[in-house]
Amino acid sequence: MTAALAIAGLTAGYGPVTVLRGLDLEARAGEVTCLMGRNGAGKSTLMKAIMGLVPAQAGQVALAGRVVSGLPAHRVPREGIAYVPQGRRLFGDMTVAENIEVGLMTRGRGAEVRERVLDLFPRLRERLGQVSRTLSGGEQQMLALARALCLEPAVLLLDEPTEGLQPSMIRLIRDTVVALKATGVATVLVEQRVDAVLAMADRVAFMDHGRIAATVGAAGLTAGDELFRQYVGV
Repeated sequence: MTAALAIAGLTAGYGPVTVLRGLDLEARAGEVTCLMGRNGAGKSTLMKAIMGLVPAQAGQVALAGRVVSGLPAHRVPREGIAYVPQGRRLFGDMTVAENIEVGLMTRGRGAEVRERVLDLFPRLRERLGQVSRTLSGGEQQMLALARALCLEPAVLLLDEPTEGLQPSMIRLIRDTVVALKATGVATVLVEQRVDAVLAMADRVAFMDHGRIAATVGAAGLTAGDELFRQYVGV
């Protein structure tokens, strides 16, 4: 299967501190690739490097064969990569509808995409006029995901989307991520909860010291697998 996102030899970091060291990773269309690793392994830095927020020192990031590393960060979403960072980063003083409109404007999408995204999140449709900072944590996560999907992305990056959410919201986010597989989106998901990973992932990539140490099919994994103890510490 052709990779929607292909990362080869990616080295990146912050000033003199190198975090990613020659990292290789593929994310395939219609699949969920989960990134797991201990704190400091480089998971969030990898997400930022894909988006151009942390410049690549070596290697490259390619989307459907087109190299996107080296592009200004504001250009990367227009190429078809959407990013929901840890902490959501909504426009807190804007309404739900206005946040969604920002997502639509990024790649010039219109009412048809808006309606399709709101069909995924009926609760947001009920709150279009509500200021986003007044939403619950789970609703804010829904909105961040909805705004990202307004790009009609080929690749969706999610950094710990279930963190701090109650079980019902975790199930909703999980079901949405699984449903996106049918649309052909390649999802790269940073997640620390083993049960959530096993419920969503097609493949699990274990990060260690800025590299992908192992990539395995999720179908063969169990919560007690040695890989989780070795690379995640659970």
